[in-house]
Order: sequence, then C-alpha cells, then structure tokens
Amino acid sequence: MSAPRLAVEDLSYGYPGHVVGHKLSFTVGAGEVLCVLGRNGEGKSTLFKTILGLLPPRAGTLRVDGEPISSWSPRRRALTFGYVPQHSGGAFPFTVAELVLMGRTAHRGPFAAPSATDRAAAEEAIAALGIEHLAEREWLRVSGGEGQLALVARALAQEPRILVLDEPTASLDFGNQVRVLDAVRSLAETRRLSVLLSTHHPEQAPTKLRCWRAANCCRLELPPTSSPPQRCALAIRSRSLSYR
Repeated sequence: MSAPRLAVEDLSYGYPGHVVGHKLSFTVGAGEVLCVLGRNGEGKSTLFKTILGLLPPRAGTLRVDGEPISSWSPRRRALTFGYVPQHSGGAFPFTVAELVLMGRTAHRGPFAAPSATDRAAAEEAIAALGIEHLAEREWLRVSGGEGQLALVARALAQEPRILVLDEPTASLDFGNQVRVLDAVRSLAETRRLSVLLSTHHPEQAPTKLRCWRAANCCRLELPPTSSPPQRCALAIRSRSLSYR
C-alpha cells in the first residue's frame, strides 16, 4: 500500500513558550481535498505555516509520500507545496501574468530570467483557472474573486504536489466563493493534487459525512463509495488538539 501524499503524525505546533496545537495526526491523499474548519484564533494558519516549514514544529513528524521533510531545503519545499496565504496584499502594479509567473521562482536560479518553460507553465496555470482575459490587467485592479483565482494560478505554476490555501474565500461574496472552491476541487480531481484549505464556514465542507471524534477535534469524511476527488473536513475545536 502506497504512503499518503501528506502525513501529519503527532504534530504539536505553536510558538516559543506557547503550544497552539498538540498531537494532531491526519493524512491527505492524492486527489483529496481536506477542509480545516475552525473559529478565528484556533490555530489554522499556525498549523499551515508549520506544515509549510515557515514555523518549526514543536514535536511530531511531517511526511510527503512517506519521506520525512524536516531536513528539506526551502527550494525543495517550494517545489512540493503551493501556498495561497490568507493576506496577499500588494503594492506594485504587476499584471496577473507577471504575478503568476512569480510562481516559477523556485524552478530557476536567484538571478535567472524566466525561461520559455517558465512562461509556458504560467500560461497553462492561467488557462487552468480560466482567467486568460485577465492576463494583462493589473492584479490590484481585478475583483476579489478574480484576484484569488490569480493567486491560486500562481501557486499552481509552481507545479506542486500539495496545494495549501489559508481561507481562500475570506471576504468574497457567495458567487466568488463558489467559483474559487469549484476551481480548487477541479484541480484536485484533474491534476491529482492534494489540497489543504481552511475556512470558518461548515457549509463549504462536503455533506453526508461520517464523523470520528476525539477530545477536541473531529474528522468528517465522505462515504467510501463517493467518486473522486474525496473531500473531508478536519474540525479544530480548541487550542488543545488531540486527533487520532
């Protein structure tokens, strides 16, 4: 049996002198979307930053395809994880095409110009999100939903195996929430990406779920007969987590 794409094992995470989450374990397979539910301040962003290597874990192990990632370089992590952060405000008038092309940074040297391969990958990511008509527009001047799709395209241009999105629908109207989530789920299915996303809204997680509960956390999962991509939810209920 093959290893899951992402495995989180007995993970404790937080900051020096303050543990936010304790002994959290879960897996995300290829083509699976895992939705992390929780209120403000429950540690969803801290969990994601720890998985991405932006914060060191306090304890536990993170694996990708069975391999521990604690010794991975930042470049190797960037080639594996695509990240859409919660706050992505900008100050420079980059076009959408230029923004997406930035996702190719890990594929080239620090002072190298984008190659034809880089530009082709960026164009393919833009096409995959259906935003070709925005390519030459300033990213700061597009709508909220279009801007989020551009950020997802930037992460996709990295050609990652795992896509991490921190509240990608925050501050969007209902129509744009559906548009972004539909795009993410389509990418999981068509590209076999493992997707980890957070939200405050239970209605954005799938319905007709089975639930396994632990002390302060529960995992909600679709029945085995459901068609791919499998979608489930991990609900963070307090700062003291213990899920098996």
